Amino acid sequence: MEQRYDKTLWMTALILVGIGIVMIYSSSAIRAQERFDDPAFFLKRQLLWALLSTVAMLWAMNVDYRHWERYAPVLLLVSLLLLLLVLVPGVGIKINGAKRWLRLAGFSFQPSELAKFSLIVFLARLLAKKPERVGKVEGFLPPLFLVGTLFLLIALEPNIGTAIILLLIAFSMLFVGGCRISHLFLTLLGAVPLVVGIVAAHPHAKARVLAILDPSRVSPRSLYQLHQSFYALGPGGLLGRGLGNGVQKLFYLPEPHTDFIFAIVGEEMGFIGSAFVVGLFGILLWRGTRITLRTPDPFGGSLAMGITLAITLQAAVNIGMVVGLLPTTGVPLPFISFGGSSLVVTLLGVGVLLNISKHALTPNARLKTSASRQTPTLSSPLNGEGVGGDVLVAGVWGLQSGKRGKA
Repeated sequence: MEQRYDKTLWMTALILVGIGIVMIYSSSAIRAQERFDDPAFFLKRQLLWALLSTVAMLWAMNVDYRHWERYAPVLLLVSLLLLLLVLVPGVGIKINGAKRWLRLAGFSFQPSELAKFSLIVFLARLLAKKPERVGKVEGFLPPLFLVGTLFLLIALEPNIGTAIILLLIAFSMLFVGGCRISHLFLTLLGAVPLVVGIVAAHPHAKARVLAILDPSRVSPRSLYQLHQSFYALGPGGLLGRGLGNGVQKLFYLPEPHTDFIFAIVGEEMGFIGSAFVVGLFGILLWRGTRITLRTPDPFGGSLAMGITLAITLQAAVNIGMVVGLLPTTGVPLPFISFGGSSLVVTLLGVGVLLNISKHALTPNARLKTSASRQTPTLSSPLNGEGVGGDVLVAGVWGLQSGKRGKA
């Protein structure tokens, strides 16, 4: 019997896109009128990106997700070349002190967004093809070198927030895929001085970190954007000022339609509206995890898990930044912040998730499949011992012995 797409996931993504379009117009109309003499300037561009993104999602929905495994190396190579181009003088576009964009046919594109998706596909392929090697040192070093290369290229833009998110996604996939905890722990220990050095080398990034750790050591200018975010969230109260009635977007909060759009959501829609948006991301996490657990093969499971983590981790980092729990970064809120490359890649990922959901097995089918394969008892860092054939995490399918590889 043919399975259907996950309608809950599909509707959740479209609702988030719709909220984003409304909030982008609300938060940018005054600035667009002042800068471009057209209050709908940003709205028109986002509508165009939303249309292109929806086409990308519909296309990915109807392409068998297993085809991505074949083209993973090519996709990763293209991403690496684009990241290198960004750093070439005269090629990459520098905005607000960061060189993160390339201009294609009149539109700006952020290669780091494609790099995240490419890495997820490539790691899913690696974990599916050679699961027994990932737990050994010789199997762990190649993906570590790849992740480190992407991390450095993105951090040099500088785009430290996206680089750290990429690192978290990769380590989560490798952990569930069977890497030894000791290998990951030692790598993280080695990465800490590198991250600290990169932050220290960029005064702007250093000031943002100190603004969270010790505000007394930074200038009021470094705290300005965060304080304006608080001034938006606080008066929003329970129900908000009302859609379109926000004050902080009136040239107080810098760029309210991009990274700090969640502050405008809180000001105009209040705690209820903000909680609704967070709840939608929670639903996306639930449905993505559900798809991951029901995927019939290791590649699909790892791919679904990586895409789900990429969207929800980025949302958590952005919201944490807006409410002052994390340092300010240039990480947009998925689906909602203004920006084309983020929206296109995010909806492309949702389309892949929807295609995987079409092939997902029901619980009864999973048990029958596991019994027919006579899968031995497996263990996972996330589910404990004695799981049997009903594997709870996609990456664990590759572990035949139920134990992590030995160094």
